Amino acid sequence: MNIKEIRQDFPVLHQELYGKPLVYLDNAATTQKPQCVIDAVRHYYERDNSNIHRGVHTLSERATAAYEASRETIRGFFNAASTKEVIFTRGTTESINLIASSWGGQHIGKGDEILITHMEHHSNIVPWQMLCERTGAVLKVIPMNQAGELDMDAFTSLLSERTKLLGVVQMSNALGTINPIKTMIQQAHAVGALVLVDGAQAAAHMSVDVQALDIDFYVTSAHKMYGPTGVGVLIAKQALLEAMPPYQGGGDMILMVTFEKTQYNDLPHKFEAGTPNIAGVIGFGEAIRYIQGISLDKIVAREKVLLDYATQKAEAFDGLKQIGTAKEKACVLSFVMDGVHPHDLGTILDREAVAIRAGHHCAMPVMQFYKVPATARASFSIYNTEAEVDALFAALKKARDMFA
Repeated sequence: MNIKEIRQDFPVLHQELYGKPLVYLDNAATTQKPQCVIDAVRHYYERDNSNIHRGVHTLSERATAAYEASRETIRGFFNAASTKEVIFTRGTTESINLIASSWGGQHIGKGDEILITHMEHHSNIVPWQMLCERTGAVLKVIPMNQAGELDMDAFTSLLSERTKLLGVVQMSNALGTINPIKTMIQQAHAVGALVLVDGAQAAAHMSVDVQALDIDFYVTSAHKMYGPTGVGVLIAKQALLEAMPPYQGGGDMILMVTFEKTQYNDLPHKFEAGTPNIAGVIGFGEAIRYIQGISLDKIVAREKVLLDYATQKAEAFDGLKQIGTAKEKACVLSFVMDGVHPHDLGTILDREAVAIRAGHHCAMPVMQFYKVPATARASFSIYNTEAEVDALFAALKKARDMFA
């Protein structure tokens, strides 16, 4: 795999900030977009711009074909059983809210329990809190240890016949921890609970087979997979989706409307009300094809090498403490530095043209667990290099010397 050639696919990387070449290490927030994705979006707007599913003219038919081709591409990538199980949304957040509102509104009641983990993103906390407030259900949390690994004994003890849903992040955005979702799904199913897997961080960094894992609901976002912002996917078992009421009402999610009654459309259209992000979906499909063109196995192997290299440098760096040292982790190096607030680190590194993330990463309970206000987070992708890791630590040394 030629990283130099891969970097040529990403136009945004080839620029300077403050007279220095850009080092982009904020991939857990959003990945950069290859030229093929940019071209696919531009082609839609330049040549095929039209609404989908409803038109009989050529532009509408071409746009519809491209949109539905993306659905099939994504179905195959995650090995969903049918395109009826692939629902396009605005992203992971909307996908979770859809499940909480539609499935949760039907199946969660007073005294029921929803189980999540201590390392969840706010998107997999707040919707369940809101549902519990409406229904009288109880939200329970699986604890974690100092390494940033789930306490699996505690998980087992928290499961009961009252557990209706397990919501678990596949890979933590704040820590990089990869959770043992296969085991957790099996245990949750054994007590009759359904499982929602938040794959926003994981989907671009590891293979996911929703059928082999027996996942009930899987959610992720295109923009963390080299695709456009504002589009994502919910993949769910067809029987669940067929039994769920629509999340929103409007055009395209109907078969027949009268003032007396509305007949809803078939899957997947029942959950895609209104004009969707057509260009975004087309770009999402192209991003998946880009990943497939490189090979996900090669991406996983390369990113592991890069994280190992960065971790070795972090362990040897005086005054730096890693936050999240799980045995199974990927792509994320979170840390704090003695005497330097993470926001100051982020600002200083930016002047060195090194882009990292500083803050709570939409995971405030994680920060509270480690008793820190925030962390600095460098996160890696296929186009990053060892030289960029060296640039990160050179910039960190400058920050340390500045505050010494």
